Amino acid sequence: MQGTVDGFRYGAVTPVAAYLMACLGGALGLRCIVRSLLDTQSWKPGWLGLGAASIGCGIWTMHFIAMIGFQVEESRIGYDVTLTVLSLVVAVVVVGVGVFLVGYLGAGGAALSVAGVVTGLGVAGMHYLGMAAIQVNGTIRYAPSAVALSVLIAIVAATAALWAAVTIRGFLASLGASLVMGVAVSGMHYTAMAAVSVHVHGTTGSWAGDAPTSLLLPMLVGPVIFLVLAGVVVMFDPLLVLGEGEWNGPATHRPAAPPPAAPPRAAPLSGPVSPPAAGRARTGG
Repeated sequence: MQGTVDGFRYGAVTPVAAYLMACLGGALGLRCIVRSLLDTQSWKPGWLGLGAASIGCGIWTMHFIAMIGFQVEESRIGYDVTLTVLSLVVAVVVVGVGVFLVGYLGAGGAALSVAGVVTGLGVAGMHYLGMAAIQVNGTIRYAPSAVALSVLIAIVAATAALWAAVTIRGFLASLGASLVMGVAVSGMHYTAMAAVSVHVHGTTGSWAGDAPTSLLLPMLVGPVIFLVLAGVVVMFDPLLVLGEGEWNGPATHRPAAPPPAAPPRAAPLSGPVSPPAAGRARTGG
């Protein structure tokens, strides 16, 4: 029989919370990438890695917060822990591939296209791997057209995010870009969820048993803590504390500290004067 699928069991709470987490991960990731580009003296792989992990965790956390509101009324829902954790690894790794490509090669056409496609396919793969982790008394089916549209949205969103990461410098501009990223990622998720239908194997009564919150919340604790710690690192970075003007300026155009002034040098005497002669000159006449 056809199951009754509801993706908004808690109303607007889960979509809004999921959107905010996607924005948080995107904002932190963009600032980390900008930080690696502005200061050539910093450890670039470290900042790029932190940015990739922030964006990946934000996307993964967004997905599973949204899935808290997902239910099939005729069946209980569980999640395979191994596949759930693997989807987090996929999210971070594929975002890392894109971030490192544009971080070292720039936002040129070829590099940005390859990075955007790889990252977009990876984000979509993370979503459907997370969906494969669902344990339900039935078979999950997908509408091919909606799946294709969700993958296209993921690629476009990933390309736009990577372009923003290497071209946008200002704090407010990065914040605006992260809000757009949140819309794109959430749009990709709910477009993919619109493709879902469930064929239930047998009637097991109304939705009951363990709530999705008891299954997913423990898995979300680690990524959320990581995002909080990443936020602390970004907010207390000296370049950010210096102010937007100093933060936004290219590293090569920052005023260098003036060298210490050399002590004044005495002017040379016009002619050699011996100390005794100078003494007679002062005491004579």
